[in-house]
Amino acid sequence: MRPPGDGDEQAAALVAALTGRGETVAAAESLTAGLVCATLARVPGASAVLRGGFVVYATELKAALAGVDAGLLAEHGAVHPEVAAQLAEGARDRCGATWGLGLTGVAGPSPQDGVEPGTVHVGLAGPGTRTPRLSGARVAEPPTRGEASFVTVRTLALTGDRDLIRTESVRAAFALLGEHLA
Repeated sequence: MRPPGDGDEQAAALVAALTGRGETVAAAESLTAGLVCATLARVPGASAVLRGGFVVYATELKAALAGVDAGLLAEHGAVHPEVAAQLAEGARDRCGATWGLGLTGVAGPSPQDGVEPGTVHVGLAGPGTRTPRLSGARVAEPPTRGEASFVTVRTLALTGDRDLIRTESVRAAFALLGEHLA
């Protein structure tokens, strides 16, 4: 049995909203290691909206699978807001989804490359251009889709054990997507 409040209600609401809009989602996940996609997939009907995703736990896979700039990773490491943005764009582009989510961070208990546990960056890439509502929003041109992509990143400072940090990261990703579907 799963603990209450583990994101299932948010996931069900997202699946319903995406279905109603005829839109899809994909994710490139580092610290959550597939938990975003697994949580969405628990919802009946998720196959209509969940295109797929990447577990890019190893730094080099962020570049190889999700298209994150290797120079960015070399200069700033894997836990950086721009990495989350590029993960979101890569998931959207490479899975052919309407929306892309990208998550990177440190679940702990130890720091990673000088970044404290609980530091999480959640990226969202979506269609069209919007007036940026969130800190870190930008407009980018994906290389193959040929349409403008709205990209935003939310940075979190979470506390708790590894499981709680990962679960809260999923909730934050769902909340961010939900705000843009409202």
